[in-house]
Amino acid sequence: MTTKPPAIKPRDRDTIISALRAGVVPRLGLQHIQVGRQREIEALIRDIRRVGDGGSSIRFVIGAYGAGKTFFLFLIRQIALQSKLAVCQADLAPERRIHATNGQARSLYAELARSLSTRTAPEGGALRNILESYIQKATERAGATGVPIETAVKDGLGDIREMVAGYDFATVVAAYARGYEDGNSVLQDAALRWLRGEYTTKTEARQDLGVRTILDDASFYDGLRLLAKFVRVAGFGGMIVCLDELVNLYKLQSAQARKQNYEQILRILNDVLQGTTEGIGFILGGTPEFLLDTRRGLYSYEALQSRLAENSFAVNGLADYSGPVINLPSLTPEELFHLLERLRDVFAGGDPEKHLVPDEALVAFMQHCLNTIGDAYFRTPRNTVKAFVDLLAVLEQNPDVAWSDLLTRMQVSEDRQGADEAEFHADADDGDDELATLRL
Repeated sequence: MTTKPPAIKPRDRDTIISALRAGVVPRLGLQHIQVGRQREIEALIRDIRRVGDGGSSIRFVIGAYGAGKTFFLFLIRQIALQSKLAVCQADLAPERRIHATNGQARSLYAELARSLSTRTAPEGGALRNILESYIQKATERAGATGVPIETAVKDGLGDIREMVAGYDFATVVAAYARGYEDGNSVLQDAALRWLRGEYTTKTEARQDLGVRTILDDASFYDGLRLLAKFVRVAGFGGMIVCLDELVNLYKLQSAQARKQNYEQILRILNDVLQGTTEGIGFILGGTPEFLLDTRRGLYSYEALQSRLAENSFAVNGLADYSGPVINLPSLTPEELFHLLERLRDVFAGGDPEKHLVPDEALVAFMQHCLNTIGDAYFRTPRNTVKAFVDLLAVLEQNPDVAWSDLLTRMQVSEDRQGADEAEFHADADDGDDELATLRL
């Protein structure tokens, strides 16, 4: 007896199809296309619970290009939101790094702060809602105790004031509360700018808010700790920070820049392992080269290599999901078949009567991919999924066409991004790369 697939909302259906046809991960409806990797998901769920209980966590999610890292991160993000945690997410890029001196680290913090999401604001921009939720609770406390609202706001931030840059952080939150009570949108916007790390000069921040510091490159990690602490004070379980595309650190030409970024990662890792931070979890997505390369990757930094090394007993099929590194396994052919079934269900809106192709078409499609690109069709399935969704889209709009006729003309290409990275690595001259730019 087969289980009837759940009904799929039209919005989720359209979002999933549009995103997969573009080769990107949809933000909605991930549960409809999730297959495999159950133990990896369970390990991250334990991390989410630990953060919700006031602890901390860090995971390096490692997988080849096209293997589903970004999908995995988005899925964990969705689970964290449903667990009443706040989540912020950003991709690293040349202009967004963990450590920098020309604004790149501040830019990454600002992107994370803008992306801050909650269950009721899953698309980002939740910082304003979190602030107003905190102010409303402070107002209730003020009414119950008879103290002024501003006093109640400041009293709730006592622990934050003791943290690095915490005094000004608390001052800015109080300024937002003052603007909120007075209907002063200019003051509220200025406070939001500061909390999001959007001020570039201390002079401007002092003129607008009366504070002497800003969240700049040097305070990237401290700013995230402050944000996580405030999220907990506002009534949420904690905050998850998702950083993807860490391979961009691996690609930095300057050995000194790579080292400084890796030192920042080491600082975060040490704080988590030693239990000196609370209510915050980090999930970092990268490729095997980013982790394992002893010339340019995390393993080039000895302290990181010793902390991130695999458990020597986890061999011959044995697995250890308690360490900081989660290696995403490739999908098996059976799991890919199940994924194709789910994609077929998505197109049908969850109604088996509306399936565009029979089971034999799924088998024939997989065989065609195997003959075309070998086992890459299930090991790095991004292009395989895109091709199948394109096939179903054509069949949906041309119901008189036989799927077998289209299949013979279909082309599937192997995902080459990983190969391009290998070529980059082979060509890169790391002998004298501290000089990244020269300005006359």
